[in-house]
Amino acid sequence: MPSTAIRAIDYDEEHQRLLVRFVSGQRYAYDGVPAEVCRSFRESGSKGRFFQAKIRDRYPYRKLDS
Repeated sequence: MPSTAIRAIDYDEEHQRLLVRFVSGQRYAYDGVPAEVCRSFRESGSKGRFFQAKIRDRYPYRKLDS
């Protein structure tokens, strides 16, 4: 998953929770993210652009310990 902004993506389908690790090492959990959005995120050509347009500021989130 090459990206200049996002290092890793994980998804908990049962809780609709998207976990994102940025290249900076910071980790965030985004709640209420539908599975379709996560699939599209994984398949997108630009993870950073997709994140900015479809996830950031659209779902409640919290920073996790790194």
